[in-house]
Amino acid sequence: MAGLVLCEPTELYNILNQVTKLSRLTEPNYLCLLDVRSKREYDESHVITAHRVKKELDEFQPYPVEILPGRLYLGNFRQACDPKIQKDLKIKAHVNVSMETGPFFVDDADKLLHIWIEDSLEASIFPFLRHLCHFIDIHLELGSVILVFSTLGISRSCAAILAYLMHQNQQTLKRSWAYVKKCKDNMRPNRALVAQLSEWETIVLGDFVTDISDPLY
Repeated sequence: MAGLVLCEPTELYNILNQVTKLSRLTEPNYLCLLDVRSKREYDESHVITAHRVKKELDEFQPYPVEILPGRLYLGNFRQACDPKIQKDLKIKAHVNVSMETGPFFVDDADKLLHIWIEDSLEASIFPFLRHLCHFIDIHLELGSVILVFSTLGISRSCAAILAYLMHQNQQTLKRSWAYVKKCKDNMRPNRALVAQLSEWETIVLGDFVTDISDPLY
């Protein structure tokens, strides 16, 4: 059927999470209804309701995107500070790739890895990648759900997730990039981080494989 696209549940979860401000996709028996009327028809029948709903939705935010189903999530600082999101997703460990600080397991430092790097071209994430991968491996083995985040969840945390997927699956930067891009459409590690991920590729695979001069990166 023309226009019909089939996708995996995780892909659908991430698509819906990035196009709506209110997400309750973690709840059992969640039902999502999509209004397919034209904007004019919607406005004519729901002007007052639309204004009221918009005001309510402005108070909410999407949930983190799912990288490994039910195990590893990618998000931003606000999501990491939201107790409802932590409870709904059953987050038990955090990887904070930013200069921000917050109330992350203050009584259990073993469940927080804080990689202190600026959001700049001078930021160096490479020295932390082995420890990052070890931390995530250990907590996944323990059955913990992990949230990796940075201030906006676009550059530094995405670089961390890319590095972990390269390590976990012994795969190229190119393949990891395509996977994360599918999960989070606005992911955009800066050029310096991409260069460091290319160096990481040589550690994981023994050689440079991905051509980072491609405009894709």
